[in-house]
Amino acid sequence: MISSLLERKIEKRQDQVRLQGRILFLTEDPELIKRQFAGEDLPWDTKNPANNPKLRDDISTDEITPAHYCFYFDETLGEIPYLGLKCGSVFPVGRSDVKKGGFVCAVSGKRRGKGSSREQSPYAEMCAGIRMVIAENIERIYKQNCQNLGLLASTNFSLIDQIRSGQAIPLSEFTAGEDEITRQVIEYGGLFPFNVARMQKKVFLPPIKTEKRPMTVAEKIFAKHMLDVKGDVGVPFVKPGDTGFARADLRFSHEYVTPMAAIFFERYVGKDAKVNDPTSILFFRDHLTFLDEVISEEKKKLGLLDLATQLKLKQQDFAVKQGIKLHGELKDRKGSEGICHSIVLESYALPGQLNIGSDSHTPHVGAIGCVAFGIGTTDVFNSWITKDVRVKVPESVKIVIGGRKHPNVTAKDFILNILSLDYVRDGKALAKVMEYAGEAIEDLSVDERATMTNMAAEIGGFTGIVAPDRKAVDFLVERRGMDRKKAQAMIEGLNSDPNAQYAHVIELDAAEITPMVATPGDPGNGKYIRELNTPVPVELAYGGTCTAGKNEDMDMYALVLADALKHGKRVADSVKFYIQFGSQETREYCIRKGYLEIFQNAGAHVIEPSCGACINAGPGVTTRPEQVVISAQNRNFPGRSGPGQMYLASPLTVAASAVAGHIVEYEPSAERELVGV
Repeated sequence: MISSLLERKIEKRQDQVRLQGRILFLTEDPELIKRQFAGEDLPWDTKNPANNPKLRDDISTDEITPAHYCFYFDETLGEIPYLGLKCGSVFPVGRSDVKKGGFVCAVSGKRRGKGSSREQSPYAEMCAGIRMVIAENIERIYKQNCQNLGLLASTNFSLIDQIRSGQAIPLSEFTAGEDEITRQVIEYGGLFPFNVARMQKKVFLPPIKTEKRPMTVAEKIFAKHMLDVKGDVGVPFVKPGDTGFARADLRFSHEYVTPMAAIFFERYVGKDAKVNDPTSILFFRDHLTFLDEVISEEKKKLGLLDLATQLKLKQQDFAVKQGIKLHGELKDRKGSEGICHSIVLESYALPGQLNIGSDSHTPHVGAIGCVAFGIGTTDVFNSWITKDVRVKVPESVKIVIGGRKHPNVTAKDFILNILSLDYVRDGKALAKVMEYAGEAIEDLSVDERATMTNMAAEIGGFTGIVAPDRKAVDFLVERRGMDRKKAQAMIEGLNSDPNAQYAHVIELDAAEITPMVATPGDPGNGKYIRELNTPVPVELAYGGTCTAGKNEDMDMYALVLADALKHGKRVADSVKFYIQFGSQETREYCIRKGYLEIFQNAGAHVIEPSCGACINAGPGVTTRPEQVVISAQNRNFPGRSGPGQMYLASPLTVAASAVAGHIVEYEPSAERELVGV
């Protein structure tokens, strides 16, 4: 494999870019978008932005390429861009509209590409003819995916005039301000050609020469994994902005990404090529196990269910061919062994490691004290070659939650509160490490900490981490059977130095946080339940996913439902309540604790492990726009889990609301009454 790449001809792209075509403005007004598809070119005043129509902010990858269409993993994706884009209550983009419109550039507002790490989104844009995206700010994974594919990305709106006048744009416009490695990735037209040039020693890898300094816990882990100029693993110190390649301890992907990565690998490296160290690679069949139960007849007729089956088969075949461990479907009943993040936390991740995964919620395992982050398809298949990943050491934000929380407040309420802060909503936390600390965090179990680190993805952070402590050691001993001395040795030194530097510090008082929801449309729409103006009836309640399918989440569902049964109550007749395990280990835990009987007696429907409703692929999805669901999952972007209205909440709130029939706080007391809004 390497010898063939060493002989391959690799050249840089031209140093000037000239785009010939139209510009698509993704505005809040759906009629303006439709007019552009009808042939109108919107006037745009780059010198007086206040004169322009409002651009859509917070366009998620779910809106760029809705989940079901990610079953395509070829150029057919060019027919898909922006099919899920919601402007008010309207979806103004039809299939192939972008491709037929002759657009070469797409323009939007703040936080473009938030959410899922799916590389299908920029790949779909490229296949539709888009060569450049412009936005006020751009989410880390989406931007890196663009760079890896060769799609140009900018926050400079003056380029609009240059494109329209047919001017050549210097490539330096897109490399200015970038680190040395990213500059070269852009110049070579993508990560793979850059890595080939790297193997041929045609590129410059800047040495990391950072002198002794206090470091955060994340910086210490990066330092231990960064490659030096000789290719050896580890450097003494790092600082934010240092760039290079980091050796990954674990690389994993799931059936949404593995097939496309495998096709890229076979196309660019060779059909008979072997991956580098298959023992440190894992595959998961976790996203689409229950798809056949909820996919519409219309989508079946489009062949999407058959395509989803091909994803499964392609991953299986590649795993066998390469000797890679696949955590797949159950043999004796419907369901999966578990969700990737659940299994990695339960069985693989260790304090001090650096892990990469093909999913934005890879930071989940930061709860055990490792640096873990999501990557796209191109990063995945390149890591199969090099066993490392491109890294620019990020700044850290320290989030200190002091005091003691209320009994009905959980980690989910903490993170919904953080997501509602202006610092986060304005995009200032993008691409930064979220380091959680403080008395209230120390009191949380590893399962609850995982809720916090998992949803660093919704913040738009690089990753989330909690410095490992006695609870991390207990987790390794009790859940993994690890020797205590060995576990204790692993966490030595894994703490932030007293004078470590942070880009920002957020301080919260746990006692001031009460149960919250995120209202439909965005996880950042946080609101205290007691501030809802009117009761909100719910038809569906969903407890599950990587965020809320852990052992302690099951403790919470069981607590509320057992309490309801004691008071002669059960799930309201008007509500369907689904509880889905994150893994088989969690299912076995529930059997040991007697929870299955509680769930059944209370009227909840129990489901085997899978990502399910969170990815619009299992029971718990909405089927009508007016349908209201309260869910313990991690994101509620438009169309994410069906066309309905999704409120995000904690496991306690979800279970209590399922019993009450409308959104309520769970109020533990001597009588443990359910208290209404």
